[in-house]
Amino acid sequence: MGELFGTDGVRGVANRELTPLLALQLGMAAAAVLGNGNHAPQVLVGRDTRLSGDMLEAALVAGLCSAGAKVILLGIVPTPAVAYCTRHSQVDAGAVISASHNPFEDNGIKFFSTEGCKLPDDLERHIEKLIRDWESIPRAHRERIGNVQRDNELIERYIAHLIASADCSLKGLRVVVDGANGAAYSIAPRVLSQLGAEVIPIHCSPDGMNINAGCGSLHTQSMRQTVLEQRADVGLSFDGDADRVIMSDGYGNEVDGDRIMAMSAVYLKQASRLRNNVLVATIMSNLGLEEAMKRHGIRLERTKVGDRYVAERMREMDAVLGGEQSGHIIFAEYTTTGDGLLTALQVLALMQRTGKPLSELAGVMDKYPQIIRNVRVRDKYAWERYAQAKAVESWAIQQLGYPSRVNIRPSGTEPVVRIMLEATDLARMEQVADELEKIVRQVCGEPEE
Repeated sequence: MGELFGTDGVRGVANRELTPLLALQLGMAAAAVLGNGNHAPQVLVGRDTRLSGDMLEAALVAGLCSAGAKVILLGIVPTPAVAYCTRHSQVDAGAVISASHNPFEDNGIKFFSTEGCKLPDDLERHIEKLIRDWESIPRAHRERIGNVQRDNELIERYIAHLIASADCSLKGLRVVVDGANGAAYSIAPRVLSQLGAEVIPIHCSPDGMNINAGCGSLHTQSMRQTVLEQRADVGLSFDGDADRVIMSDGYGNEVDGDRIMAMSAVYLKQASRLRNNVLVATIMSNLGLEEAMKRHGIRLERTKVGDRYVAERMREMDAVLGGEQSGHIIFAEYTTTGDGLLTALQVLALMQRTGKPLSELAGVMDKYPQIIRNVRVRDKYAWERYAQAKAVESWAIQQLGYPSRVNIRPSGTEPVVRIMLEATDLARMEQVADELEKIVRQVCGEPEE
């Protein structure tokens, strides 16, 4: 068995790689680690709308109860709702069954600590070690066997928290909401309506198989088209577990995580709320974000890709804002993890307070042309072992000229190597990207059929 935990928990094709047996083992191992052998841990469990969610939830819960954990089921809820409810309840951990933006046949399991943060690497390694010898995990007997409850009140507390974070009425705003047929399909329209917005919902009818299918944060075309057709002020596209959001202005132009961070950072600084004048982003954020922050006297701190690394660096630097270009944004005043709906509310509230349309707010930064290639390969980690990897990136930067950026890395969630280029000459970027793709395939091998 290779490494189970990636940058966002355990992922795989449901019932083939992520099997009920593995979910059972994860539940038993997690209960043993979280309880530390001394008490019966309490664990919140939530999931998205995938067909395999029922199956994996049953198996995970069985494993948790087998090792003595007390389980509280939240049902279909956004991932950040589980993080929030875990942090603000007397429980030991939270678990989410979701594969985020991946297609419906995939699924995943990830855990949150009692503080509502993703588990540190050492705890994940401990869980993984126990799974290798899972039959030796002590099982509860008699009255020590865990039980299962449902709690709808916790989600109502999360909804109240979202509404309070907006701290203003959204009356007068016409908002298209693309729920990705996922975890936000019900809660997002409800919260926005309660705040007074006129909501136009699309892709909010999950059937277990249409999650992220041609919709959501990776496929914003229909959302942006609906904004134009309905003459809406703004559009929101969530992903399957609603921990990210991509927006559209009233002209149908996409507003990604970089622009959301830029406008939010400038506003927070003007309001004297941007602690230490720092914004935390990843190596994938656009050069334009870096330049915009320099113009406003804000330091941009970059991390590895993954909102867990952003969150860790934010805690280290006592930062209140960070995130990813993909729309994972962390407003530390309100949350410990990326929250698509909370992020959307912060931007909508900013529009209301300033009286400015999203198109004007998003103009705080200019984007450099960016190319991202996702190259499917046989062994994505071969690139990290490749002795000439840095030399290849240096060669690419020389070819692109100044200013430019190049990053080549294995994905944390898929069997691909991601190639990212930024520069001013798009035609030259395409040529260099083609050469880099060839090199990556040579180093990492063609994908297995």
